[in-house]
Amino acid sequence: MPRSALASPARLHSRPGFPPQLKQGSRKLIDAAKTFRENEILLTGANGFLGKIILGLLLDRYPDLRHVHLLIRPRRGRSAEERFEADILQSPAMQPLLDKYGAERIRQKVTVWPGDAAEIDDAGRQAAQWKNRVSLILNCAGLVEFFPPVDESLRANVDSVERLAALAEAIDARLLHVSTCYVAGRADGVVEETEPIAGFYPRRTGPADESFDAAAELQSCRERIAEIAARDNAAPRSRQTAEALIELGRQRAQRWGWVNTYTYGKSLGEQMLVREAARSGLEYAIVRPAIVESSLQFPFPGWIEGGRTAAPLVLMALGGLKEWPMRRDIALEVVPVDQVAAATLAVAALLLEGQHARDAAPVYQLATADQNPFELEDLVTLLDAEAGKQSSNGGTRPPLWLDPLRRLRFLSAAQVVEHRRKLQRRLDAARGVAETIAASRLPGNRAAARWSAALRTLGLQASFRGQTLDQYLPFILENRYIFETHNIRQAYELLSDADREKLPWSPEKIDWRRYWIENQIGGIRKWVQPEAVREWKFSL
Repeated sequence: MPRSALASPARLHSRPGFPPQLKQGSRKLIDAAKTFRENEILLTGANGFLGKIILGLLLDRYPDLRHVHLLIRPRRGRSAEERFEADILQSPAMQPLLDKYGAERIRQKVTVWPGDAAEIDDAGRQAAQWKNRVSLILNCAGLVEFFPPVDESLRANVDSVERLAALAEAIDARLLHVSTCYVAGRADGVVEETEPIAGFYPRRTGPADESFDAAAELQSCRERIAEIAARDNAAPRSRQTAEALIELGRQRAQRWGWVNTYTYGKSLGEQMLVREAARSGLEYAIVRPAIVESSLQFPFPGWIEGGRTAAPLVLMALGGLKEWPMRRDIALEVVPVDQVAAATLAVAALLLEGQHARDAAPVYQLATADQNPFELEDLVTLLDAEAGKQSSNGGTRPPLWLDPLRRLRFLSAAQVVEHRRKLQRRLDAARGVAETIAASRLPGNRAAARWSAALRTLGLQASFRGQTLDQYLPFILENRYIFETHNIRQAYELLSDADREKLPWSPEKIDWRRYWIENQIGGIRKWVQPEAVREWKFSL
């Protein structure tokens, strides 16, 4: 993937594909309120973390919007309407909106449709009803899991994109697809928005390298999935089959240079979208957020749900983890969820008005390190200081015998391996002593048995912690990503002052120390950390 220094404003105005008013330096502003008032939107993934904030922000900032249709998949014995009620309306994230407008007002603006994006019928009854109404499909659906069974990843992150592209063509709508910056795969340096999507794979040597074809890769992968599935006649499928499909996804991603099955699937989804658009003339844009984390302001500071990407790292740091496999100079590309939602709605308005970037790859990367980096050394030092405050205030104190010095250390890949070996030797030696005493009739043998069990638990925790950290190595040790964000800044030049106030995109103004302490740590402690995890001692 080409890398370059960040472009100057002068270069931005000369980049191909931007609307004429940008090239000429004038500002023909759009009125997003008018745009949303005149166009109906079909939103997928509204019950997810980002989708919920997009829906809430749209309803809050543009209460006179025309209408929003939500495609929600019935699941686990609950209908689409029941999931809308439980997952969206009853979410703490929607409470400020309910207090402001009331549930009835929201329901007047929203229609819930049962359906699965991966199975949506572009010639079915819903498509016929949407044809004369929906102008934009905003796809936030997807499976955000690093290493799921590969068939599940392809279904959520590829099949759904293909089906929604076909639907958009059938109902004469435009498509805004939410992907991820990390489709870049293994990279070190600036990741440009202008990198062609079709035929891309992270190990590509240049424009002449035509080694990768997304359709052929999908066919090959699906053939292997069918072979694995054919060995298993059980329903539900066996654990062995699931593990084989997880390993298949890992292998396919690694072969081409993606860091996990998730980014492999998301890139394939983008490429199939580009393929379909080239065939049909579909108007589309792709939003690529980096790591979406707790809110800056909307619906309130620190809102987060689920085990978001950084949550395990924060919990391990607060639990006393001192040995970090990471590069000090890497800036973790974290973006508050409400900033991502605001930028996505800004792009939606431009796409509806035909003012979106029209490059070969109309991509909007939403990241922070190119404008306001916060490097891992500063972040981990901050988290370590917060862990120290927690211990001094009566919180869990890590067992000092594991590392008498208990100093913060940044480890290379080789040091990680050696550190784990030493730790395992200590645990094995201690357990050996404890088990010997426990098996004897010496005084204290019962206490030694309890000690042995506790050491076994510590060993399991160490193994779990190591496996968790390994999933983050591409982001904190192996690759230094800086995602350029020229297109979204250009997009905001086309918004009125009022719309920029309603849909703020201002990563350069974020006070990272305050954000991590108040929004991230505070939000994770309140909304993510269950009682069982509070007592979990990430202290090895």
